[in-house]
Amino acid sequence: MSHDQPILSFCTTCRDGHEAVQGDVRGGTRLAQAFLSHSGAVQPHGFVLRGVRCMSQCKRSCIASLSGSGRFSYMFGDLDAAEPGHVEALRDLILLYRAAPEGFLRREARPEPLRARILGRLPPPGSSSDLVTSIEEMSACSVRT
Repeated sequence: MSHDQPILSFCTTCRDGHEAVQGDVRGGTRLAQAFLSHSGAVQPHGFVLRGVRCMSQCKRSCIASLSGSGRFSYMFGDLDAAEPGHVEALRDLILLYRAAPEGFLRREARPEPLRARILGRLPPPGSSSDLVTSIEEMSACSVRT
């Protein structure tokens, strides 16, 4: 595994309420399987694909995250394994992420199905993004003398 490749992670224990009719296969696992089927490769080129046993978002179904060394990390939820548009959006997200400085993608730059499904976006340590501010500077501005 190359440390400079983006990592797409799927929560393999997520439930989506369809386990009874899907042979007791968890929704998150089905989402990962759908992604693999759609991409047509066991290990896609240019990024790492992995499963994670619980991403601690149990109130949301089917969680996926995208991260990379020195890059923003994203977490998405309420993804549907049976919705081809969600799988395609994850594939498209990887391409956009690799091309963006620090992997930073504003809402309008992300694939439409993922815009309202974002659960979090975290800057990398040492980020040069203007989203990152100094708490000390904020505190100094709020102190009245």
